[in-house]
Amino acid sequence: MPPLAKLALELGPLAVFFAANARAGLFIATAAFMIATVVALAVSFAWVRRVPIMPLVSGAVVLVFGGLTLILHDELFIKLKPTIVNLLFASVLLGGLAFGRPLLARVFDEVIRLDDDGWRKLTLRWGLFFVALAILNEIVWRSFPTDTWVSFKVFGVMPLTLVFAMCQMPLMQRHALPDDKPDATPGA
Repeated sequence: MPPLAKLALELGPLAVFFAANARAGLFIATAAFMIATVVALAVSFAWVRRVPIMPLVSGAVVLVFGGLTLILHDELFIKLKPTIVNLLFASVLLGGLAFGRPLLARVFDEVIRLDDDGWRKLTLRWGLFFVALAILNEIVWRSFPTDTWVSFKVFGVMPLTLVFAMCQMPLMQRHALPDDKPDATPGA
């Protein structure tokens, strides 16, 4: 899938959530978010015939907690969703490390090639980052009005994640494995 399409499928539901919240409030925004999430997962599946695990898990939690928000008419559940998803990802990553299995290596081994120490460090960092995001979500939704929380969810979390990911580049470069492909020399 082209990177721009992948980004649109990941950010699209958040943009729908933000726009719907601004126009119609959190409950309509939650319903729109749920629909946009299902559409994004369906498009992703139609495009590549599989759905990556992180969007699938996040989508399932959106449907469960969004459904609870709408059925019980209580915004608490949709506000807890990012905390639950981030803690779930942190638990899987850190739990894998506890059992000597840096699970990021299984997910990204086709794209990124690192030595074992690099995978352990990268997995630990991402696990702790997800814990930090969960704590930050709790602070923001408990301390600020709903509209501020929605703006943070849309315009705060993604930039934080991108900055964090870029900050991991030196670690990844230090622990990168050499490319196994022979160099193609001109004229050979």
